[in-house]
Amino acid sequence: MVDINELVQANEIKRVKIEDVVPYINNPKQHPEKQIKNIASSIKNFKFRQPILIDEEGEIITGHGRYWAAQQLGLEEVPAIIVDDMTEEDKKGYRIADNKVAESEWDEELLKVELDGLEAFSGFEDDELAALYDEDLTEPESRYTRKVDAPQYEITGEQPELKELYSEEKYLKLLDEIEASEVTEEQKEFLKKAATRHLVFNYGDIAEYYAHASPEMQELMEKSALVVIDIDNAIRDGYVQIREAIAEILDQEDEL
Repeated sequence: MVDINELVQANEIKRVKIEDVVPYINNPKQHPEKQIKNIASSIKNFKFRQPILIDEEGEIITGHGRYWAAQQLGLEEVPAIIVDDMTEEDKKGYRIADNKVAESEWDEELLKVELDGLEAFSGFEDDELAALYDEDLTEPESRYTRKVDAPQYEITGEQPELKELYSEEKYLKLLDEIEASEVTEEQKEFLKKAATRHLVFNYGDIAEYYAHASPEMQELMEKSALVVIDIDNAIRDGYVQIREAIAEILDQEDEL
């Protein structure tokens, strides 16, 4: 008989500064931008219910998607469980297993029952819902619309200086160690590129900077995934200035 005490870990959930959390550079699980935006919307709607699993050095074991979503939301802290009893091999195996065992198909009929009348965020896109219900989104009677739930960025204070948006301390320290090492120059160049992941971004100030920025800067910040925003919210709340012609085109699309 299996001893449950050997399988159950009673780990304490702690609030950890996001700048002290480091993604695993070889994480094999991909997190496309669309997924990160969905995770961010889930956190915004239902709060941060599932902690990130990190080791004593702050490196992520599982929860990379939640980490990137928390950054996009401008969170300064994240809930985390710190694990100190796993070997490097254990961590690698758990990262893969944690994602692999979650893969399964939906029971579509039960899924429809659960989704029926649900107004809360579910993570399903309109085209996915239309395919599930075999509906045409262009039809007026379609139950689904182009609802988008994205964070809003409002001016709340003075625009921060660019130097306040990030910290190079860990990055520069690592660069010094790389330069002082005896590895090859080719290896040094590789390590220097990898060291950029130790740049720490202050997403709270980044959001404030974005709210003050020019339309061109806002667009580049969005493409750099420094903020999350959608075009409908941008037009509605005036965060970006768009020519009337473009706004009219979007209005016509909404009427289709």
